[in-house]
Amino acid sequence: MFPPASYLLSLLLVIDAGGAVPSPQGVPHGCYAAEEAGERTFRCSQAGLSAVPTSIPNDTRKLYLDANRLVSVPAGAFQHLPVLEELDLSHNVLAHLSGAAFQGLAGTLRHLDLSANQLASVPVEAFMGLKIQVNLSANPWRCDCALQEVLRRVRLAPGTGTGIVCGPGARPDLVGQEFLPLVGEEELCGMGRGGARRSTDVALLVTMGGWLVLVVAYLAHYVWQNRDETRRPLKRAPMLPVRSEDSSTLSTMV
Repeated sequence: MFPPASYLLSLLLVIDAGGAVPSPQGVPHGCYAAEEAGERTFRCSQAGLSAVPTSIPNDTRKLYLDANRLVSVPAGAFQHLPVLEELDLSHNVLAHLSGAAFQGLAGTLRHLDLSANQLASVPVEAFMGLKIQVNLSANPWRCDCALQEVLRRVRLAPGTGTGIVCGPGARPDLVGQEFLPLVGEEELCGMGRGGARRSTDVALLVTMGGWLVLVVAYLAHYVWQNRDETRRPLKRAPMLPVRSEDSSTLSTMV
């Protein structure tokens, strides 16, 4: 018995869309594996996912989970993908990344897209050991020291730096501003112009305090020494002997 014409039509459309093969059992609806430019690819774009699927083939090199409803990425979510090079998590509602979200990908992952999510902050530990190019634009960033540390460990995808903007959770005077121009200009990790200014102020206060202590110590010593001087008995002036001539003169005058 021949399959329905609608099934054959949908199969032809999928194959024509990029050489995709029918999804194996257990793969979420809307996801499929394909060979794209010689790379094993697994696409789950706009599949309505609320969690990272567990049935991703372990030979996947490019993984697209964009435009879903993912809220978080748990620890070890992709550690069963030993050859994964590119990961697209953009256009979700991610608000939390585990510090071990990309565990197991240190030697392979090269491109990571986290744009257009709800990330205000990400743990620095999530990027330790990774040598990736990342897109962090279009998130409501808190613009704090943690984000500055993240940017020291990753390379931004070309043209995405201007999209890193401080969100409502940032300091009121930073909301709506681009983050990259602020790095080194604002006091975020005790560095930069603001931090240097505070360090200078602290050093000046310490110096002034030291001089004040010296002055007080000198005054105390001076007062104590003078008090000792006043307590000492006065020495009498030596009596000069009276000559006989002066005595006779005095007697004559009387």
